[in-house]
Amino acid sequence: MSESEIETKTEPKAEPVDFSIEELGRRSIKSPLHLSTILGDKIANYVTDDQFVRLDVAVKLGAQPSMKRHQALECAGPREMLYFMPAHVHAGIVSCGGLCPGINDVIRSIVRCLYYRYGVTRISGIRYGYLGFLPEYQYGIKPLDADIVDDIHKLGGTYLGSARGGGKEVDKIVDTLEQLNINMLFTIGGDGTQKGSLDIAEEIDRRKLKIAIVGIPKTVDNDFILIDRSFGFDTAVSKAVEVVAAAHMEASSAINGIGLVKVMGRESGFIAAHTALASHEINFVLIPEIPFNLEGDNGFLKHLAERLKKRKHAVILVAEGAMQDQILTERKTDAGGNLKLADVGTYLRDRIVKYFNERKIEINLKYIDPSYIIRSAPANPGDSIYCERLGNAAVHAAMAGKTKLIIGLVNNEFVHLPIKSVISHRNHVDPEGNLWRDTLDATHQPVLMTNKQDYEKNE
Repeated sequence: MSESEIETKTEPKAEPVDFSIEELGRRSIKSPLHLSTILGDKIANYVTDDQFVRLDVAVKLGAQPSMKRHQALECAGPREMLYFMPAHVHAGIVSCGGLCPGINDVIRSIVRCLYYRYGVTRISGIRYGYLGFLPEYQYGIKPLDADIVDDIHKLGGTYLGSARGGGKEVDKIVDTLEQLNINMLFTIGGDGTQKGSLDIAEEIDRRKLKIAIVGIPKTVDNDFILIDRSFGFDTAVSKAVEVVAAAHMEASSAINGIGLVKVMGRESGFIAAHTALASHEINFVLIPEIPFNLEGDNGFLKHLAERLKKRKHAVILVAEGAMQDQILTERKTDAGGNLKLADVGTYLRDRIVKYFNERKIEINLKYIDPSYIIRSAPANPGDSIYCERLGNAAVHAAMAGKTKLIIGLVNNEFVHLPIKSVISHRNHVDPEGNLWRDTLDATHQPVLMTNKQDYEKNE
């Protein structure tokens, strides 16, 4: 994603992003990794502090302006000099929010890199998210080592347990970090988790403590800005494709069969769009970013009826965040501060049935909501590899004393991103971009399913 694309999603006068990474202090400890600083010697290299990548890969012919430090993304990887003495490290790991394929892979990678590469033996897993730091819950901690985590990547869910909420209890969380003598904390979670991470890091600064905070981005919806993708997304798409195949088989085997599948995507339709491209069996993709009407001459239901008349079956994929502006009757939030959505899947199912009953047209509709099956699945090989590398990069950053950062993949390079830059807003499918254009090509659905008066009103 280019900087120009990002800027279109921010407020018009948003300040430029500063990609500088904060550090706890001078690095004076020689790394035990025994890597190389020489190019061409066939020995794996350390990453130096003058290795950067640029966010915007698009170029214009002619002179290019020089890059300033705050405009460049710092490359992730092991440094030759460390801030922390490995023998003095007590590392904490916490996973927060909903489940996502790959959490255990990240936990395993962090523990094994700390244990085998740096010789860190004090590693504590915080149970049930940020609530595990709060003394009133008394959840305790899980001591971790390489043997304990050896096989957890084969399991779905999270070995440490997870929960929403608790991230605003910053004083109590930092009190617990001090009491446990934890000097680096790895936070595995999404937007809310990383906002909490930044608040924790700011309180650490106020107390003048030396604790590194490093985040690993977890959102199956893939809606973090700046980074290429978040872990678990590939697995979610592959699982969704399996469900769509079942829905297509049901639909194509019945009289006027309709397969309706709901997938995750609270504010962004990336899972739905990618699933359509991967499956080639979906006729309508409905996502939060693209407005549509149900009724009317150009409404979805009329186009669905035309599809049934022509092909005798249809498959519909809807993201959970679609139509919320029309069906959400009251705004309530969960413990993590997320808006509680109305169930667009059941709403759409009932409206489809009503529409065809009124016209005395026989249909056979099968509705499938695989959300929790997908969320709890083990990571596929692609995500497992990604998680392994994210975890390693997180450890290298923390050992070097870098803090207030998230590890991300940008332009296929692992980099350090300031937490505040990644949580400023969320990524969305661009209605005018190539992903949605290709999705339309895959489904053959109309470019817009909005009636003229409603389209003009939205404009």
